[in-house]
Amino acid sequence: MRVHFIVHESFEAPGAYATWARNHDHDVTYSCVYAGDKLPADAEGIDFLIVMGGPQDPVTTLEECPHFDSKGEQALIAYAIKTGKAVIGICLGSQLIGEALGAPFAHSPEKEIGNFPIMLTEEGSKDEMFSHFTKTLEVGHWHNDMPGLTPDAKIIAYSEGCPRQIVSYSDRVFGFQCHMELTLDVVEQLIAHSEKDLNRAAEYRFVDTPEQLRAHDYSEMNQILFGFLDKLEAHYKSA
Repeated sequence: MRVHFIVHESFEAPGAYATWARNHDHDVTYSCVYAGDKLPADAEGIDFLIVMGGPQDPVTTLEECPHFDSKGEQALIAYAIKTGKAVIGICLGSQLIGEALGAPFAHSPEKEIGNFPIMLTEEGSKDEMFSHFTKTLEVGHWHNDMPGLTPDAKIIAYSEGCPRQIVSYSDRVFGFQCHMELTLDVVEQLIAHSEKDLNRAAEYRFVDTPEQLRAHDYSEMNQILFGFLDKLEAHYKSA
């Protein structure tokens, strides 16, 4: 199975998503657009398209960020969805999925950086893809925005600071505003690029200090993410 990542910045690395793909001996490919890589011409040959986060938002223009082609990514996502691929978006990636499906992103009520609980909704509790999630789960966060909702979208999980943490757009298309892929190595990279926000941690309800970020154990949420990916792979292969 081929897993293709779109990576917008070196410090927004795939983390546990890439670990899962390598551990399953999948063919892993990347479009590291920050390094000048081109997007795939289409999604042919891709089974899982995973779109990572970044400091941009879906309305960032090429003039503002020459390596980020929001419209091009949305077109690729739309094609992947239309042709039955499994598509996962993380943070910015989740917002791009919504935009590709005609649902504009929105600003989250709160900035969230750190480890804070998400809670399953009633829909989430009924969804077999998330049956191994606990009702309340500590996960990583690093965001200001959240994905848009299509008429058929289901909110799977929310947090006190953001009402759209995990969104199911279909049985094989999911947006994760939260960052369950974080590892200590990825967190260290994010800390190095977030000095401005972290220096103001005391001004926000849901922003950890660098010391708090380094002290968290991210392994449990990584394992729960692996369980979700295993289920999605099994569902994709059986369809």
